[in-house]
Amino acid sequence: ARFPNVDEAIRKADILIEAMSWIRKFRDRIVVIKLGGSALEDEHTVQQLLADVIFLETVGMRPVLIHGGGKAINHAMKEAGIEPRWVQGRRFTDDQTLEIVAKVLAGDISQDLIRKIQAQGGVARGLSFLSSNNVLVGEKLLLPDEQGIPLDLGRVGQVVDVRRSIIEEYCREGVIPVIPSVALDAEGGKLNVNADTAAAAVARILHAEKLVFLSDVPGICRDRKDPGTLISHLNAQDCQDLIRQGIIDSGMVPKVEAAVEALRAGVKKVHLLDGRMPHSLLLEFYSNHGIGTEIVL
Repeated sequence: ARFPNVDEAIRKADILIEAMSWIRKFRDRIVVIKLGGSALEDEHTVQQLLADVIFLETVGMRPVLIHGGGKAINHAMKEAGIEPRWVQGRRFTDDQTLEIVAKVLAGDISQDLIRKIQAQGGVARGLSFLSSNNVLVGEKLLLPDEQGIPLDLGRVGQVVDVRRSIIEEYCREGVIPVIPSVALDAEGGKLNVNADTAAAAVARILHAEKLVFLSDVPGICRDRKDPGTLISHLNAQDCQDLIRQGIIDSGMVPKVEAAVEALRAGVKKVHLLDGRMPHSLLLEFYSNHGIGTEIVL
């Protein structure tokens, strides 16, 4: 007679064999993972996501984590009695707001993610202005208004360069880099940068195999209220069509535009996944059935 649960054990071994060809394919390849939305809010979700990230590193992939933290910033600003101001969907960032943004992102959230990775047996380091290893180089962002006149958003920036060798060195050593979405300008001043576009810039400059956006939506849906309308595969042209039709709208537009720009620069594939789904990263990479939206050129 067989041992109890041996069939279950065989099934698990079959799953590992299915994953093997993908594991071989992605060995030593860089994957840039952007954590955001309420996927960052729930303790249990974050622990599961980080377990997946550690697994990726363990089987030879090179994960690089980038994160924002909008809700935590809003909470910290409220506690400091500062009213958030928005200009064309971007947070106006004066000096006082910038210090809160920088502390919440590079101090609180980054350090918490690093602690959680280390508690699960991984190795992680923060790459930000708090260490001597800042990797995001930025310049002030001026967005044109309807008349084409540049709007001043305060200390808001865009990533114009990435110190690639530092990230690559950490990856080679089996360390998971954790990068908050704060850049430094040429004078060493801090800039609040959009985490989606920062992740796309890092993926582009590192020639990453994959760029992954983990948030609290299942991917791109034809009807946002109906997860059954999830579009599992898109190319760059499809994305432009869906933006024109208004199916991809609001906060998803800069994300998708940054994704397409990264693909044009050589990133092989972009994935949009629901970080709240257990093991969404592993299911998307290492099984024959993906679960989110993948975008290719």
